[in-house]
Amino acid sequence: MSTSKSEPEALEPDGTAPDGTAPDEKAGGRVVLLLLVGLLVLGGGAYAAAYQVAGDKVPRGTTVSGVEVGGQSPQEAVETLESGLADRVEAPLTVEVEGEEQSVSPDQAGLSVDYSASVDQAGGGRSWSPARLWDYFTGGKDHDAVVDVDEPTVTELLAQLQDDLGTAPREGAVRLVDGEVKVRSPRIGQGIEPESGRDALVAAYLSEDSRAELEVEDLQPEIDETDVQQALDSFANPAVSAPVSLTFDDTTVTLTPAQYTRVLSLEPVDGALEPTLDEERLADLLASTLGADGGPVEATVRLVNGRPQVVPDKPGATFDQEEVNDAFLDLVAAPAGERELEVTATVARADFRTEDAEALGIKEKVSSFSTYYPHADYRNVNLGRAAELIDGTVLKPGETFSLNDTVGERTRANGFTEGFIIADGIFKEDLGGGVSQMATTVFNAMFFAGLEDVEHKPHSFYIDRYPVGREATVAWGAIDLRFRNDTDHGVLIDAKVTPSTPGGQGQVTVSMWSTKVWDITSTTSGRYAFTAPETRTLSTPDCYPNTGYGGFTVDVKRIFRQPGSNKVVKSETFTTTYTPSDTVVCQPPGDD
Repeated sequence: MSTSKSEPEALEPDGTAPDGTAPDEKAGGRVVLLLLVGLLVLGGGAYAAAYQVAGDKVPRGTTVSGVEVGGQSPQEAVETLESGLADRVEAPLTVEVEGEEQSVSPDQAGLSVDYSASVDQAGGGRSWSPARLWDYFTGGKDHDAVVDVDEPTVTELLAQLQDDLGTAPREGAVRLVDGEVKVRSPRIGQGIEPESGRDALVAAYLSEDSRAELEVEDLQPEIDETDVQQALDSFANPAVSAPVSLTFDDTTVTLTPAQYTRVLSLEPVDGALEPTLDEERLADLLASTLGADGGPVEATVRLVNGRPQVVPDKPGATFDQEEVNDAFLDLVAAPAGERELEVTATVARADFRTEDAEALGIKEKVSSFSTYYPHADYRNVNLGRAAELIDGTVLKPGETFSLNDTVGERTRANGFTEGFIIADGIFKEDLGGGVSQMATTVFNAMFFAGLEDVEHKPHSFYIDRYPVGREATVAWGAIDLRFRNDTDHGVLIDAKVTPSTPGGQGQVTVSMWSTKVWDITSTTSGRYAFTAPETRTLSTPDCYPNTGYGGFTVDVKRIFRQPGSNKVVKSETFTTTYTPSDTVVCQPPGDD
């Protein structure tokens, strides 16, 4: 049996193998390669072992805001951190601004701890990074906890601290008052710088003393000294330097600074004080001034030396208010010699002229009536004020008189005071008490002038100083006295009050002046349908005792005759039912 043998490797002529290496050199390389592979296998095993030991634990020796968490898993580290910071995360912060202090809670500052992010930042979590493994075995560092900041909340807090501990800047201002210039100097404020303030709050959170010293910065006013001086030089001082004149056709009106400064102001606009005109007030000022200096004034009729006299109308001027508005600011700031304005105007006549007033035929007294009252200061005040407002009223043919509209609401601002009124059948105090006596007096003057009764309401129970069945009461917003001038002539109402004194009664007299149309007479029936009073026992603070009397019904007839004639043209009947005036017994509050 034959045996095959491998052929020896052929050598090159120079004795090397076909790949160019000597036989001994190639064998040595294999040995080295095997050694390197072996070392790598051993090193990789050690590296893997190190990774397994470190796991996802926080590097040994690591602290977060002073809390030891080294060597713990992330979950353990989070729990340890929550426990270790429990007292500090809720501790109030002391905020100091320029020596002034205030305590705020972390919630108010929008501050809280992100525990998971804090552990991650400290190195918790798996990683093949050599640096991470090196940190784990060689020891960690001290880290600050990761603080979450709610930006809107901290911004709101800083704004509040600015209000409490800072100083707002004071804006410069210039005012024009009664023809004089008033200046308010600007002042620099002190404010909390928002970015550094935020950082200081975050830094103080979790620190040992929890103190945040906030930096302040100057807050400049928008209207500074330069702006104030500019406003003074360019407008305010010239505006009060001299009067201005406006010429309307042939009528010249002169306005003094004391008159027109009320229509002027200087308002802040884009960091400057700009002159501003109150156009409505200027229109009112010109209307009132022209009315006294040549504006259209209606004719009227007044009593002069006890006789009616026509007061002629006055022609005035009409003009374009916008023309004056557009020029007024420049006019008041103009230098001497240029403070006059020619206004395009036309002559205007009043709607009610002298010939109209003459045609009213107001020439004689057609009725007069008086009532009397016992002394009371409130009656003197209220009746006197009502007479002042009614006196001189002219009713044109067809017009209706309203006592409430003429006298207005009975308020202190309108010149009235508290007095007794009747409410719910008993006496009470209220503003304007006693004005119903004026209503009764006016009603009777109207009654005997023969004018048309539109609305009147007698008192709920009879008051013996008034004509029975021929009297009236009023209450603002509820009960009015109204009558219409149904004649072809005007009617002038004359109202006068003679005040009472401690020793004498007062008197209210109302007269009607016109052209006499009617002779009026009156008849009064007997009283009938009597009703008895009741007794009320009250314990309210505003209780006023009263001795009651019964109620009844009565008829009053108004009879119309032409002047100088005995023939009755017409008549009308007023039926009045008075309720009883109850007896009122007062007892102390709280008693049964």
